[in-house]
Amino acid sequence: MTNIFIIGMGLIGGSLSLALKQDSTFHRIGFDISEDETNMAHQLGIIDERVTRLEDGAERADVIIIATPVGVTIKIIEQLSTMSLKKGVILTDVGSTKRTIVEQAEQLLPSVCFIGGHPMAGSHKSGVTAAQEHLFENAFYLLTPTAKTPRDQMISLKNILKLTKARFIELDAKRHDRLVGVVSHFPHIVAAGLVHQLEKMQATDDQVTALAAGGFKDITRIASASPIMWRDILVHNKEEMIRLMNEWQREMDEIREFIEEEDHESIYQFFAGARQIREGLPQKSRGAIPAFYDLYVDVPDHLGVVSDVTYVLAENKIHLTNIRILEAREDIMGVLRLSFRSEEDRTHARTVLIERHYQIYEQ
Repeated sequence: MTNIFIIGMGLIGGSLSLALKQDSTFHRIGFDISEDETNMAHQLGIIDERVTRLEDGAERADVIIIATPVGVTIKIIEQLSTMSLKKGVILTDVGSTKRTIVEQAEQLLPSVCFIGGHPMAGSHKSGVTAAQEHLFENAFYLLTPTAKTPRDQMISLKNILKLTKARFIELDAKRHDRLVGVVSHFPHIVAAGLVHQLEKMQATDDQVTALAAGGFKDITRIASASPIMWRDILVHNKEEMIRLMNEWQREMDEIREFIEEEDHESIYQFFAGARQIREGLPQKSRGAIPAFYDLYVDVPDHLGVVSDVTYVLAENKIHLTNIRILEAREDIMGVLRLSFRSEEDRTHARTVLIERHYQIYEQ
């Protein structure tokens, strides 16, 4: 048996454990600072064994996966450096920043093979009860080996993680932080900034909140992410964040100048260029920010219409993760936003709802 010790029984740790369950030669040991989460993971069959002390799992492990926030990961590496780990153990993590973690591991655990990892998948739910076996399927799984990483251990880790059905990409830790900073870390700052701007206006005009209930709330959805997680991510990727903020400020200064001068053509090109670039992005690839698999359904103001939509989905065994009524006023066509867990579910839902003569569209 291969002992795989997973530290952190949240969404990511739980989902990795479920994916690894497919191989009966893996003995999955779980630990979390919250014993309730560890016990829940064990009761649900997400792990084979639970431990209440870090060393009880770490010193028996052939592979250790740290599935915790970045700040906690660094503290756990410090703790592991005081333990008697197996010779040849492979240590990896799932953190959204890599440089500081890799440097910490190389400094404190020089004789241990540490391979930084970042599965670029997630969910709008958290905790071990939200774990999904197929969470990482077709997602990018970034790995950050160094020049010191033995190739055979890199292959071993990939052979274990291939059960996630993710797509592996190898790159160095510094490049990882630069790329992910652009497509994930900085957008979260922008979204949170927009929400704070709304709050300031609300102090003088509370009607702005009602107007923000539609599209504004959609484009700032990522601002609802864990503040603890994002505090740690930004602190540990501060160089890239400061660089991106400076570039963003220059971009905003430029568009402000266009507006002040009423430069119609430059304003048009600003939006036209952005539209062209956005429409050229991959349509079905999973990126750094969890995708929203949404459908919008026009529904008439008839009694039972929402129940009919949900019945159609249930009848076809389509898993619905969220439903929201965007407009429902008398004599006005309502809009349902249906959220699904995968592109396959969304495609299936589109087909069956069109067959029932509903008007479907996507944003």
